[in-house]
Amino acid sequence: MPTNRTFTMIKPDAVADGFTGPIIQQIEAAGFKILALKKVQLNSEEAGKFYAVHAERPFYQSLCDYMSSGAIIPMILEKENAVEDFRKLIGSTNPAQAAEGTIRKQFARSLESNAIHGSDSNENAAIEGSFFFSEKELI
Repeated sequence: MPTNRTFTMIKPDAVADGFTGPIIQQIEAAGFKILALKKVQLNSEEAGKFYAVHAERPFYQSLCDYMSSGAIIPMILEKENAVEDFRKLIGSTNPAQAAEGTIRKQFARSLESNAIHGSDSNENAAIEGSFFFSEKELI
């Protein structure tokens, strides 16, 4: 069943490159309401827990290293058809294949350093969002 919430986080490369403001502006301009937002830095253990679903994949360790390399901005967003609409807004995981005007096309460095995460399903949005936020933290 579709929900009206999704989870995202601006990744370390985009935060370090000073793209937090422009990315948030684009998210809000697309009609998303930010229900929760914070700036945090994951340690290796926290990154490992968040990405545990990928533990058997060859890229797991480099992903954990990358995601604990600097500050991130996790957010809970709200909009009708949130997950699908947000996936369209951010564009393809590979920025070279992302459509013009998408967040990844504009702000990503590479396939790995692709500026932003967006949940791929309603179920994962709930799981990922609860990793960073409790229900009482939502605005």
